[in-house]
Amino acid sequence: MDATSEPGRTPADPPEAISPQRFHDAEGVDDWRVLYWGAHAFFRAASYAAGAAFVAAMTARDEVARHEPDVDLRREGVAVKLISRDVRDLSTRDVEVARLISAVAREHGLVADASVLQVVQTAVASPEGADVTAFWTSVLGYVRPNETHLVDPLRRGSSVFLQPTDAVGPQRGRMHVDVCVPHDQVHARIEAALAAGGRIADDSFAPEWWTLADAENHKIDVTTWWGRESTRLEEERPR
Repeated sequence: MDATSEPGRTPADPPEAISPQRFHDAEGVDDWRVLYWGAHAFFRAASYAAGAAFVAAMTARDEVARHEPDVDLRREGVAVKLISRDVRDLSTRDVEVARLISAVAREHGLVADASVLQVVQTAVASPEGADVTAFWTSVLGYVRPNETHLVDPLRRGSSVFLQPTDAVGPQRGRMHVDVCVPHDQVHARIEAALAAGGRIADDSFAPEWWTLADAENHKIDVTTWWGRESTRLEEERPR
């Protein structure tokens, strides 16, 4: 039984939320990688016009139009992100739409490239009782979808994670960067950072995340979906 098999469900029922593991175990989603807040794919195009034609054909499909994926057209190709907003997580519907989008890409000669996929987030330590949320919301023009995150309303810029100070690990700064990369790209990304002069500061939470540091001891967490039960990032483990 694959990820879209839902015994007893009808088309009118809400989709079933699924884990990142279950998404990746499904057939026909090899082009896609689960990162923060959804499943992502990038399809390289020979030209801007070729990418635009793919977007037009993809969004002409009723299943895709109803799901309203985030689509970013650039001269290098087309980035697509899927998430089921009604369940605020990945669902069986995302598997179905991912398969369909990949099929349309193949029809138009576009090839997926997972090596360029990533999501960047800035984490700001915020002690209890210190109201910094209004400041960061105003200065960035962001919105607050939950108690711990601020996001670009058009989902273009990196998100901000307002991290409780009691969840900040020892010898950590009060601000750091998170970068979420495909699970099958993370070791190559870490090796590249080490070759560029970085070091592993903490790998005790691997493979959920590795903390790397540069020569000036600035920290960045390189993270994947491994170890997460869902695509949501509301945990409060030491970072």
